Amino acid sequence: MELHRSTCIVTGAASGIGRAVAERLTRAGARVIAVDRDAAGLATLAAAATLVADVTDPETPAALAATGGVTSLVNAAGIIRLTALDDVSEDDWDATFAVNARAPFFLTQAVGRILPSGGAVVNVASGAGKTGATVEAAVYSATKAAVLSMTRTFAAAWARRGVRVNAVCPGVIETPMNETVLEGIASIRGVPREQVELARNAAIPMGRPAAPGEVADVVAFLLSDESGYMTGQSINVTGGTITY
Repeated sequence: MELHRSTCIVTGAASGIGRAVAERLTRAGARVIAVDRDAAGLATLAAAATLVADVTDPETPAALAATGGVTSLVNAAGIIRLTALDDVSEDDWDATFAVNARAPFFLTQAVGRILPSGGAVVNVASGAGKTGATVEAAVYSATKAAVLSMTRTFAAAWARRGVRVNAVCPGVIETPMNETVLEGIASIRGVPREQVELARNAAIPMGRPAAPGEVADVVAFLLSDESGYMTGQSINVTGGTITY
């Protein structure tokens, strides 16, 4: 896949899946504008341009929309708070929805207006948006279900413009967030971290977690002309855990 004519904004680019996407697109020849609030993480990333910004800042969408020549957007920024279901607070809800749902909606709205025909948006959702199996991540799961819904809506609205909007739904991926999940669940359930990890991996039909680059490859495909007849889709990258 060649993306040498593309200029892509990638949020959450300092680490995890966002970083892998920024690196993958750069290797494919795209001009990448990497966005994150983690300045130190961005400083070690080989990208054409970097912007230290908080995606929840109301001024960020307009600032990114003012960037010239943008052809695609990847909404990869995200947070998770692990909490027992009965202990979820309004702050947990508001903070998680602000980053995971509100930010990608308004970033897509603003940047999408300036995308040319042939442009594309990819939202990094989650397999958690399709299942509630990890009850300690109830709010996170709700945000990702919202991302899947907005993906379908933007796709329907912009299909005639030739702008495609799709989502990827990662499963268990070897990222810093996965470490947070393992440690958080173990603490809440009062069991060893290793027990949680073994159980999660055993539930994956392919028997292993994925590397971030395996998700980035799918994102690159969804941004390329090779997926030119795909829009409104949510592609599972879960090792067979989710098949719908």
